[in-house]
Amino acid sequence: MNKTTDKIKHKQLRARKVRAVLVKNTERPRLSVFISNKNITAQIIDDNTATTLAYATTIGQKNTGKTMSDKAAWVGEAIAKTAKTNKIIKVVFDRGPRLYHGRIKVLADKARESGLEF
Repeated sequence: MNKTTDKIKHKQLRARKVRAVLVKNTERPRLSVFISNKNITAQIIDDNTATTLAYATTIGQKNTGKTMSDKAAWVGEAIAKTAKTNKIIKVVFDRGPRLYHGRIKVLADKARESGLEF
């Protein structure tokens, strides 16, 4: 295999390891975070019914911030507000293949400040 396919394979393996631990907790929905080069997306997923309960993204939004950390903070607040309107307070944080550092940490901190518990 070449270097690119190895990177993709190991990234998928890290994400599966994180989710394997989270799926054991079935009473709480999962807060899944995806970060691309330009946008950030967060969604709260109920794994029992495989449905999305709340959703926040920077795609198509204006004035979310200039840096990616600003965008992550905005998404953290937005997902917490959406979760409150849907009466969701406790979630399990799914960081995917990324480390709990930088943008992921900023998003999680803002979501906690806005009322989500995880």
